[in-house]
Amino acid sequence: NNNKRVAANDPIALMQMGMEYHHKGEEEAAVDHLTKAAELGFVEAHWKLAFFYEKGLGVEEDAKKALYHYEEAAIGGHCDARYAVVSHEMQNNRSERAIKHLIIAANLGHYHSIKVLKMFYSGGRISKDQFASTLRAYQAAVDAMKSPQR
Repeated sequence: NNNKRVAANDPIALMQMGMEYHHKGEEEAAVDHLTKAAELGFVEAHWKLAFFYEKGLGVEEDAKKALYHYEEAAIGGHCDARYAVVSHEMQNNRSERAIKHLIIAANLGHYHSIKVLKMFYSGGRISKDQFASTLRAYQAAVDAMKSPQR
């Protein structure tokens, strides 16, 4: 039973319950559950909370809190969150930091990151060696995801 799991502070159940509240339009309850799941270290909850803060769902719109949750999710290995951080870095003219985030995400097999890095390489923003090593890591990650062991 999901309610028992929520009562036991299961972060996955807390996030699921939060999203159920969100789908019912009960945004404040959704944020409460997602926040608790994030506090318990659940990366996906950070990703979702970032969106809530970015859009002002159940909370006041807050770009700093959104970025905080995107960064926490990125640190936890969430590639889409890392890609969201890239957007923030580019908007704030920190392209070197953005490139580092793109390389990390591409190394984990994030398709959009490798596409952006390809454009950066074509535009001379990253070196041939940087792009080649990232492309190899990207391909290795993609191959690993297709492996029969998964």
